[in-house]
Amino acid sequence: MSPYVNNPPYPNNYGSKFLVLDRGEGCYLFDKNGNKYLDFGSGISVNALGYGREDLAETAYNQMKKLVHTSNLYATEPAIELAKRLTATGNFAAVHFGNSGTEANEAAFKYARAYSQRIKGDGNYKILSFSNAFHGRTFGTMSATPKEKYRAPFYPLVPGFETCEYNNIEELKKTLNSQFAAVIIEPLQGEGGLDSVSSEFCEALHEICKAEDILIISDEVQTGFGRTGELYGFQTFGLKPDIITLSKPLAGGLPLSATLIPKKVNDVIHIGEHGTTFGGGPVTTAVALKVMEIINNSSFLENVKILSNYFKSELESIIERKKTAVKVKGEGLLLGLQLADPELIPSVMEKCQNNGLLVLRTGIDTLRFAPPLNITKEEIKLGLEIIEKAL
Repeated sequence: MSPYVNNPPYPNNYGSKFLVLDRGEGCYLFDKNGNKYLDFGSGISVNALGYGREDLAETAYNQMKKLVHTSNLYATEPAIELAKRLTATGNFAAVHFGNSGTEANEAAFKYARAYSQRIKGDGNYKILSFSNAFHGRTFGTMSATPKEKYRAPFYPLVPGFETCEYNNIEELKKTLNSQFAAVIIEPLQGEGGLDSVSSEFCEALHEICKAEDILIISDEVQTGFGRTGELYGFQTFGLKPDIITLSKPLAGGLPLSATLIPKKVNDVIHIGEHGTTFGGGPVTTAVALKVMEIINNSSFLENVKILSNYFKSELESIIERKKTAVKVKGEGLLLGLQLADPELIPSVMEKCQNNGLLVLRTGIDTLRFAPPLNITKEEIKLGLEIIEKAL
Protein backbone atom coordinates (compact mmCIF):
# COMPACT_ATOMS: atom_id res chain seq x y z
CA MET A 1 0.00 0.00 0.00
CA SER A 2 1.35 3.42 -0.94
CA PRO A 3 1.94 5.86 1.94
CA TYR A 4 0.66 8.62 -0.37
CA VAL A 5 -2.84 9.85 -1.14
CA ASN A 6 -3.72 11.38 -4.49
CA ASN A 7 -6.34 14.08 -5.04
CA PRO A 8 -7.88 14.31 -1.57
CA PRO A 9 -10.78 16.80 -1.25
CA TYR A 10 -8.43 19.75 -0.69
CA PRO A 11 -8.37 22.91 -2.82
CA ASN A 12 -5.98 22.83 -5.78
CA ASN A 13 -3.62 25.37 -4.17
CA TYR A 14 -2.20 22.51 -2.07
CA GLY A 15 -1.28 20.22 -4.94
CA SER A 16 -2.55 16.71 -5.56
CA LYS A 17 -0.19 14.20 -3.90
CA PHE A 18 0.49 13.97 -0.16
CA LEU A 19 2.53 11.78 2.13
CA VAL A 20 0.06 10.63 4.81
CA LEU A 21 1.64 10.99 8.24
CA ASP A 22 0.33 8.98 11.17
CA ARG A 23 2.35 9.78 14.30
CA GLY A 24 5.55 11.31 15.63
CA GLU A 25 8.14 10.51 18.26
CA GLY A 26 10.96 12.84 19.25
CA CYS A 27 12.40 14.26 16.02
CA TYR A 28 10.89 11.51 13.86
CA LEU A 29 7.64 11.15 11.94
CA PHE A 30 5.99 7.95 10.74
CA ASP A 31 3.70 7.59 7.73
CA LYS A 32 0.58 5.41 7.62
CA ASN A 33 2.70 2.40 6.53
CA GLY A 34 5.10 2.81 9.43
CA ASN A 35 7.99 4.27 7.42
CA LYS A 36 10.23 6.50 9.55
CA TYR A 37 11.41 10.02 8.65
CA LEU A 38 13.83 12.31 10.44
CA ASP A 39 12.15 15.71 10.46
CA PHE A 40 14.22 18.71 9.35
CA GLY A 41 11.09 20.82 8.78
CA SER A 42 9.16 20.83 12.08
CA GLY A 43 5.89 21.51 10.30
CA ILE A 44 7.50 24.68 8.87
CA SER A 45 9.22 25.68 12.14
CA VAL A 46 6.15 24.96 14.30
CA ASN A 47 7.05 21.79 16.23
CA ALA A 48 10.02 23.28 18.07
CA LEU A 49 9.99 20.53 20.70
CA GLY A 50 9.33 17.62 18.40
CA TYR A 51 6.60 14.99 18.69
CA GLY A 52 4.89 12.73 21.20
CA ARG A 53 5.70 14.85 24.25
CA GLU A 54 3.85 13.61 27.31
CA ASP A 55 4.36 16.90 29.17
CA LEU A 56 2.60 18.98 26.50
CA ALA A 57 -0.14 16.39 26.03
CA GLU A 58 -0.77 16.22 29.77
CA THR A 59 -0.91 20.02 30.01
CA ALA A 60 -3.48 20.20 27.21
CA TYR A 61 -5.49 17.27 28.64
CA ASN A 62 -5.66 18.71 32.15
CA GLN A 63 -6.77 22.10 30.84
CA MET A 64 -9.35 20.60 28.47
CA LYS A 65 -10.97 18.80 31.40
CA LYS A 66 -11.40 22.15 33.13
CA LEU A 67 -12.16 24.62 30.31
CA VAL A 68 -11.59 24.57 26.54
CA HIS A 69 -12.95 27.90 25.31
CA THR A 70 -14.29 31.18 26.70
CA SER A 71 -13.95 33.79 23.86
CA ASN A 72 -12.35 37.16 24.50
CA LEU A 73 -15.29 38.31 26.63
CA TYR A 74 -13.63 36.64 29.61
CA ALA A 75 -10.13 35.96 30.91
CA THR A 76 -8.49 32.74 32.05
CA GLU A 77 -5.49 32.18 34.28
CA PRO A 78 -3.30 30.55 31.57
CA ALA A 79 -3.84 33.49 29.18
CA ILE A 80 -3.18 36.07 31.89
CA GLU A 81 -0.01 34.32 33.03
CA LEU A 82 1.29 33.89 29.48
CA ALA A 83 0.63 37.57 28.73
CA LYS A 84 2.58 38.55 31.86
CA ARG A 85 5.55 36.40 30.92
CA LEU A 86 5.61 37.61 27.32
CA THR A 87 5.40 41.31 28.21
CA ALA A 88 8.22 40.80 30.72
CA THR A 89 10.58 39.76 27.89
CA GLY A 90 10.92 43.36 26.67
CA ASN A 91 9.45 46.85 26.65
CA PHE A 92 5.91 45.60 26.13
CA ALA A 93 2.69 46.52 27.92
CA ALA A 94 0.12 44.23 26.31
CA VAL A 95 -0.32 41.11 24.18
CA HIS A 96 -3.01 40.49 21.58
CA PHE A 97 -3.50 36.75 21.17
CA GLY A 98 -4.62 35.34 17.82
CA ASN A 99 -4.41 32.05 15.97
CA SER A 100 -1.74 32.38 13.27
CA GLY A 101 1.24 34.39 12.13
CA THR A 102 -0.75 36.25 9.52
CA GLU A 103 -3.25 37.31 12.21
CA ALA A 104 -0.41 38.50 14.43
CA ASN A 105 0.89 40.69 11.61
CA GLU A 106 -2.59 41.98 10.76
CA ALA A 107 -3.00 43.03 14.40
CA ALA A 108 0.37 44.77 14.30
CA PHE A 109 -0.68 46.75 11.21
CA LYS A 110 -3.94 47.83 12.84
CA TYR A 111 -2.26 48.91 16.07
CA ALA A 112 0.46 50.77 14.16
CA ARG A 113 -2.03 52.66 11.98
CA ALA A 114 -4.19 53.56 14.98
CA TYR A 115 -1.16 54.89 16.84
CA SER A 116 0.28 56.82 13.91
CA GLN A 117 -2.92 58.52 12.86
CA ARG A 118 -3.94 59.42 16.41
CA ILE A 119 -0.49 60.76 17.29
CA LYS A 120 0.75 62.18 13.96
CA GLY A 121 -2.59 62.88 12.29
CA ASP A 122 -4.73 61.43 9.51
CA GLY A 123 -2.94 60.19 6.42
CA ASN A 124 0.13 58.87 8.19
CA TYR A 125 -0.76 55.23 7.63
CA LYS A 126 1.77 53.70 5.23
CA ILE A 127 3.47 50.38 5.99
CA LEU A 128 6.91 49.55 4.59
CA SER A 129 8.08 46.01 3.93
CA PHE A 130 11.08 44.61 2.08
CA SER A 131 12.01 42.59 -0.98
CA ASN A 132 11.61 38.80 -0.61
CA ALA A 133 9.53 39.25 2.54
CA PHE A 134 6.75 36.90 3.54
CA HIS A 135 4.25 38.12 6.14
CA GLY A 136 1.12 36.09 5.39
CA ARG A 137 -1.73 35.41 2.97
CA THR A 138 -4.60 37.63 4.12
CA PHE A 139 -5.13 40.77 2.09
CA GLY A 140 -3.24 42.99 4.52
CA THR A 141 -0.26 40.70 5.02
CA MET A 142 -0.22 39.79 1.32
CA SER A 143 0.04 43.52 0.57
CA ALA A 144 3.24 43.50 2.64
CA THR A 145 4.54 40.40 0.83
CA PRO A 146 6.02 41.65 -2.47
CA LYS A 147 6.07 38.39 -4.41
CA GLU A 148 3.83 38.03 -7.41
CA LYS A 149 3.31 34.29 -6.87
CA TYR A 150 1.52 35.07 -3.61
CA ARG A 151 -0.45 38.03 -4.99
CA ALA A 152 -1.77 36.90 -8.36
CA PRO A 153 -4.71 36.73 -9.03
CA PHE A 154 -5.95 38.61 -5.96
CA TYR A 155 -5.63 42.25 -6.98
CA PRO A 156 -6.49 44.91 -5.95
CA LEU A 157 -4.58 44.73 -2.69
CA VAL A 158 -4.79 46.95 0.39
CA PRO A 159 -3.55 50.50 -0.30
CA GLY A 160 -0.80 52.14 1.71
CA PHE A 161 1.84 49.41 1.48
CA GLU A 162 5.25 50.07 -0.05
CA THR A 163 8.41 48.03 -0.51
CA CYS A 164 12.12 48.71 -0.73
CA GLU A 165 15.12 46.46 -1.09
CA TYR A 166 16.20 44.48 1.97
CA ASN A 167 19.44 45.84 3.48
CA ASN A 168 19.59 48.75 0.97
CA ILE A 169 20.27 51.77 3.19
CA GLU A 170 20.14 54.37 0.42
CA GLU A 171 16.78 53.17 -0.82
CA LEU A 172 15.49 53.08 2.75
CA LYS A 173 16.46 56.73 3.25
CA LYS A 174 14.74 57.75 0.00
CA THR A 175 11.55 55.85 0.82
CA LEU A 176 10.88 56.24 4.53
CA ASN A 177 9.22 59.44 5.80
CA SER A 178 6.73 60.64 8.41
CA GLN A 179 3.76 59.36 6.40
CA PHE A 180 4.71 55.81 7.39
CA ALA A 181 3.08 54.31 10.44
CA ALA A 182 5.37 51.30 10.59
CA VAL A 183 8.10 49.20 9.06
CA ILE A 184 7.70 45.43 9.19
CA ILE A 185 10.85 43.36 8.86
CA GLU A 186 11.97 39.77 9.30
CA PRO A 187 15.38 39.72 11.02
CA LEU A 188 15.98 36.49 9.07
CA GLN A 189 13.83 35.92 6.00
CA GLY A 190 12.37 32.45 6.46
CA GLU A 191 10.62 32.14 3.09
CA GLY A 192 12.74 34.59 1.12
CA GLY A 193 16.06 32.72 0.98
CA LEU A 194 17.37 33.01 4.57
CA ASP A 195 18.98 36.42 4.19
CA SER A 196 19.46 38.30 7.48
CA VAL A 197 19.30 41.97 8.33
CA SER A 198 22.67 43.71 8.57
CA SER A 199 23.76 45.71 11.60
CA GLU A 200 24.32 48.77 9.39
CA PHE A 201 20.79 48.54 8.04
CA CYS A 202 19.44 48.22 11.58
CA GLU A 203 21.26 51.40 12.61
CA ALA A 204 19.86 53.36 9.69
CA LEU A 205 16.37 52.02 10.32
CA HIS A 206 16.52 52.92 14.01
CA GLU A 207 17.70 56.45 13.26
CA ILE A 208 14.95 57.25 10.74
CA CYS A 209 12.16 55.60 12.70
CA LYS A 210 13.09 57.39 15.91
CA ALA A 211 13.18 60.76 14.16
CA GLU A 212 9.84 60.27 12.39
CA ASP A 213 8.05 58.29 15.15
CA ILE A 214 7.66 55.22 12.91
CA LEU A 215 7.05 51.91 14.64
CA ILE A 216 9.33 48.96 13.89
CA ILE A 217 7.55 45.60 13.73
CA SER A 218 9.77 42.53 13.97
CA ASP A 219 8.07 39.56 12.34
CA GLU A 220 9.19 36.75 14.65
CA VAL A 221 6.68 34.21 13.40
CA GLN A 222 9.46 31.90 12.18
CA THR A 223 12.45 33.24 14.15
CA GLY A 224 10.87 33.64 17.58
CA PHE A 225 11.08 31.28 20.55
CA GLY A 226 14.63 30.01 20.25
CA ARG A 227 14.96 29.31 16.54
CA THR A 228 18.07 31.53 16.14
CA GLY A 229 19.59 30.65 19.52
CA GLU A 230 18.01 33.61 21.32
CA LEU A 231 14.44 33.87 22.57
CA TYR A 232 13.72 36.28 19.69
CA GLY A 233 15.45 36.64 16.35
CA PHE A 234 15.85 40.41 16.65
CA GLN A 235 18.22 39.82 19.58
CA THR A 236 20.55 37.86 17.30
CA PHE A 237 20.84 40.62 14.70
CA GLY A 238 20.71 43.82 16.75
CA LEU A 239 17.25 45.01 15.70
CA LYS A 240 15.30 47.16 18.18
CA PRO A 241 11.58 46.71 17.46
CA ASP A 242 8.59 48.43 19.06
CA ILE A 243 6.20 45.56 18.23
CA ILE A 244 6.93 41.88 17.74
CA THR A 245 4.73 39.17 16.27
CA LEU A 246 4.92 35.51 17.27
CA SER A 247 3.16 32.33 16.28
CA LYS A 248 4.56 29.10 14.81
CA PRO A 249 6.31 27.42 17.80
CA LEU A 250 4.44 29.34 20.48
CA ALA A 251 2.02 26.60 21.58
CA GLY A 252 3.95 23.47 20.64
CA GLY A 253 1.95 22.76 17.48
CA LEU A 254 -1.41 24.21 18.54
CA PRO A 255 -2.67 27.38 16.78
CA LEU A 256 -1.73 30.47 18.77
CA SER A 257 -0.19 33.83 17.93
CA ALA A 258 0.85 36.87 19.93
CA THR A 259 1.33 40.52 19.00
CA LEU A 260 3.37 42.32 21.67
CA ILE A 261 2.86 46.10 21.84
CA PRO A 262 4.44 48.88 23.94
CA LYS A 263 2.59 51.17 26.34
CA LYS A 264 2.52 54.15 23.97
CA VAL A 265 0.60 52.09 21.43
CA ASN A 266 -1.69 50.42 23.93
CA ASP A 267 -2.59 53.83 25.40
CA VAL A 268 -4.29 54.96 22.16
CA ILE A 269 -6.30 51.78 21.49
CA HIS A 270 -10.04 51.92 22.24
CA ILE A 271 -12.38 49.17 23.35
CA GLY A 272 -13.79 47.13 20.47
CA GLU A 273 -11.23 48.19 17.84
CA HIS A 274 -9.78 44.72 17.48
CA GLY A 275 -10.66 41.27 18.71
CA THR A 276 -10.65 37.51 18.21
CA THR A 277 -12.93 34.61 19.11
CA PHE A 278 -10.44 31.76 19.47
CA GLY A 279 -7.16 33.58 20.09
CA GLY A 280 -5.66 33.10 23.53
CA GLY A 281 -7.86 30.20 24.55
CA PRO A 282 -7.09 28.43 27.84
CA VAL A 283 -5.76 25.24 26.22
CA THR A 284 -3.35 26.87 23.76
CA THR A 285 -2.05 29.37 26.32
CA ALA A 286 -1.58 26.64 28.95
CA VAL A 287 0.53 24.65 26.50
CA ALA A 288 2.41 27.80 25.47
CA LEU A 289 3.36 28.42 29.10
CA LYS A 290 4.95 24.97 29.20
CA VAL A 291 6.74 25.55 25.88
CA MET A 292 8.05 28.91 27.09
CA GLU A 293 9.26 27.36 30.34
CA ILE A 294 11.34 24.86 28.35
CA ILE A 295 12.69 27.13 25.61
CA ASN A 296 13.28 30.36 27.55
CA ASN A 297 16.14 28.77 29.42
CA SER A 298 19.77 29.79 29.04
CA SER A 299 21.11 26.24 28.79
CA PHE A 300 18.47 25.26 26.22
CA LEU A 301 19.23 28.30 24.06
CA GLU A 302 22.98 27.77 24.41
CA ASN A 303 22.55 24.21 23.16
CA VAL A 304 20.74 25.54 20.07
CA LYS A 305 23.82 27.66 19.32
CA ILE A 306 26.15 24.68 19.84
CA LEU A 307 24.08 22.51 17.51
CA SER A 308 23.93 25.34 14.98
CA ASN A 309 27.71 25.68 14.88
CA TYR A 310 28.07 21.95 14.28
CA PHE A 311 25.35 21.97 11.62
CA LYS A 312 26.93 24.93 9.78
CA SER A 313 30.41 23.39 9.90
CA GLU A 314 29.18 20.11 8.43
CA LEU A 315 27.24 21.92 5.70
CA GLU A 316 30.42 23.80 4.78
CA SER A 317 32.17 20.43 4.50
CA ILE A 318 29.48 19.22 2.12
CA ILE A 319 30.10 22.27 -0.07
CA GLU A 320 33.78 21.32 -0.28
CA ARG A 321 32.83 17.88 -1.56
CA LYS A 322 29.81 18.68 -3.71
CA LYS A 323 29.94 21.25 -6.52
CA THR A 324 26.13 21.37 -6.59
CA ALA A 325 26.09 23.16 -3.20
CA VAL A 326 27.49 26.69 -3.04
CA LYS A 327 26.57 28.52 0.21
CA VAL A 328 25.40 27.99 3.80
CA LYS A 329 22.75 30.46 4.94
CA GLY A 330 20.73 31.25 8.05
CA GLU A 331 21.27 31.27 11.79
CA GLY A 332 20.59 29.00 14.76
CA LEU A 333 18.52 26.02 13.68
CA LEU A 334 17.01 27.85 10.73
CA LEU A 335 19.67 27.04 8.15
CA GLY A 336 19.88 26.64 4.42
CA LEU A 337 22.07 25.15 1.71
CA GLN A 338 22.03 27.15 -1.50
CA LEU A 339 22.40 25.06 -4.65
CA ALA A 340 24.07 26.10 -7.87
CA ASP A 341 21.09 25.01 -9.94
CA PRO A 342 17.57 25.83 -8.63
CA GLU A 343 16.09 23.07 -10.78
CA LEU A 344 17.80 20.50 -8.53
CA ILE A 345 15.72 21.45 -5.50
CA PRO A 346 12.64 19.23 -6.16
CA SER A 347 14.67 16.14 -6.98
CA VAL A 348 16.99 16.58 -3.98
CA MET A 349 13.98 17.01 -1.67
CA GLU A 350 12.39 13.89 -3.13
CA LYS A 351 15.58 11.85 -2.73
CA CYS A 352 15.87 13.01 0.88
CA GLN A 353 12.29 11.96 1.59
CA ASN A 354 12.77 8.59 -0.09
CA ASN A 355 15.76 8.04 2.20
CA GLY A 356 13.93 9.03 5.38
CA LEU A 357 14.53 12.78 5.73
CA LEU A 358 11.98 15.59 5.41
CA VAL A 359 13.39 18.97 4.34
CA LEU A 360 11.96 22.31 3.18
CA ARG A 361 12.90 24.86 0.56
CA THR A 362 13.21 28.64 0.70
CA GLY A 363 13.60 31.22 -2.04
CA ILE A 364 14.29 29.78 -5.47
CA ASP A 365 17.50 27.85 -4.89
CA THR A 366 17.93 26.94 -1.23
CA LEU A 367 17.17 23.86 0.85
CA ARG A 368 15.83 24.90 4.25
CA PHE A 369 16.47 23.02 7.50
CA ALA A 370 14.40 23.81 10.60
CA PRO A 371 14.50 20.72 12.82
CA PRO A 372 13.03 20.57 16.33
CA LEU A 373 15.21 22.61 18.66
CA ASN A 374 15.78 19.60 20.90
CA ILE A 375 17.33 17.55 18.10
CA THR A 376 20.60 15.76 18.94
CA LYS A 377 23.99 16.06 17.29
CA GLU A 378 23.72 12.42 16.20
CA GLU A 379 20.38 13.08 14.50
CA ILE A 380 21.81 16.11 12.69
CA LYS A 381 24.70 13.95 11.49
CA LEU A 382 22.28 11.33 10.17
CA GLY A 383 20.29 13.98 8.31
CA LEU A 384 23.44 15.46 6.79
CA GLU A 385 24.49 12.05 5.48
CA ILE A 386 21.13 11.72 3.72
CA ILE A 387 21.42 15.24 2.27
CA GLU A 388 24.89 14.57 0.90
CA LYS A 389 23.72 11.29 -0.60
CA ALA A 390 20.80 13.11 -2.27
CA LEU A 391 23.18 15.72 -3.71
